[in-house]
Amino acid sequence: MSVPSSDDGGGTRYSKNELMIAASARLLAGVENCFVGVGLPNIVCNLAQRTVAPELQLVYESGVFGARPRRLPLSIGDPTLATGSTAVTSMFELFAFYLQAGLIDVAFLGGAQIDRFGNLNTTVIGDYAQPKVRLPGSGGACEIAIHARKILVIMRQAERSFVEKLHFRTSPGHSGDPAHDRDRGWSGSGPTNVVTDLATYAFDEETGEMTLRTMHPGVGLEDVRANMAWEPRVAPDLAETPRPTADELRLLREELDPGRIYTK
Repeated sequence: MSVPSSDDGGGTRYSKNELMIAASARLLAGVENCFVGVGLPNIVCNLAQRTVAPELQLVYESGVFGARPRRLPLSIGDPTLATGSTAVTSMFELFAFYLQAGLIDVAFLGGAQIDRFGNLNTTVIGDYAQPKVRLPGSGGACEIAIHARKILVIMRQAERSFVEKLHFRTSPGHSGDPAHDRDRGWSGSGPTNVVTDLATYAFDEETGEMTLRTMHPGVGLEDVRANMAWEPRVAPDLAETPRPTADELRLLREELDPGRIYTK
């Protein structure tokens, strides 16, 4: 669904995905490197490179550091990822010497389910032994969640995905006990932001609980509540998510995704 934008006063329209991408890219302002996959997170990072984070180095699970792909990659093994890269190495070396060494500033994760503390499920829906749906699994997501300094989550919001209790915890987030979290000895801080098609969230430093920070234009608090399984914590300075600018939309539509594969 598209909603009107008033950025240029001319009724420019943008999709929910374009708003999610623009809101996520702004969170990368000043970031030096980001562990990223294909799809929306890849476009987010490429948009950030062209706007708020020109020095951003893209890091891919397949072993590529500092990529500047000439086109949208089809997978993390796409040869285009080597374009202009700083290093091409093995997956083992990337995980051992970059990620597990605590050198990754930010990483993107997503999932089929997320709870109020940012724990993620990408393994099964239903009972693990006899699941209703078998999902792709962890891959490197668990290690990324533990070792990247900050974790950004981008996913669609619905009651079936924003759940009170995960069917399986694939990637750990906060525990609800900050003292326990500090004692885990991880190099990462856990999830820091969530961007959905309805709103953006941060995490409360005292409780580790997801906190509503902005709602997208045209979205009300009742819409947010209807699409999650718990009563959201709301920031005292709750605001509206800024709309995509004309320049952000131009970059998305003309340079990054002219075929509208991910942004429509």
